[in-house]
Amino acid sequence: MSITSSAQAYHNNLVGPVMRGGDLAMAVIEAAKIDNPGKEVFVDDKRAYVRIHTEQEMILHRETIEEELGRPFKMNDLEVDLSSFAGQIESGDNSIRFYFAKKV
Repeated sequence: MSITSSAQAYHNNLVGPVMRGGDLAMAVIEAAKIDNPGKEVFVDDKRAYVRIHTEQEMILHRETIEEELGRPFKMNDLEVDLSSFAGQIESGDNSIRFYFAKKV
């Protein structure tokens, strides 16, 4: 596997939300760091949108987002600012999970 292919394969294992820029995106960045200990969280801020990702799996908890926002928050409100996402997604009332079932 060439270096370019290796880099592309690694990039293909990154999962997470792509969000409109703003307070919620900033709260999700901090929540991603807190809720995924030991993982490096990558943030690509393009002003209009923010790509937040980590390798293989990212979990975000409602309580953590609420703490970072400083107000109550419902997980389905995330959809309003969620432009896109990488990976597969599982959503519940108290958490959301971005993941890949297979690792490249």
